[in-house]
Amino acid sequence: MSRIGGMCGGTSSAQPATAEIQAIADQVKSQLEEKTNKKYRMFKAVEFKSQVVAGTNYFIKVQVDDDDFIHIRVFESLPHENKPVVLHDYQTAKGRYDELEYF
Repeated sequence: MSRIGGMCGGTSSAQPATAEIQAIADQVKSQLEEKTNKKYRMFKAVEFKSQVVAGTNYFIKVQVDDDDFIHIRVFESLPHENKPVVLHDYQTAKGRYDELEYF
């Protein structure tokens, strides 16, 4: 089943983060801070991959300090479901050049 942005189920190639991706990351920042018990002064989305499922999974590389990055997986429901985006998982202690992978 082909959809715009790639095949259903597979992840897209990594792309530079856009304003839309930054907005998605910002919406789950507080969820991540709660899970990691940290406050992030910096929270800059730099790169992302997406996966079309019954909604969209976004894998986003977020810069949280000069040389400290976190990978987050965010789920966005289909528009008609009218649900907020949700932080599904995260990986800490990542570097600038660590590849975004499915997790």
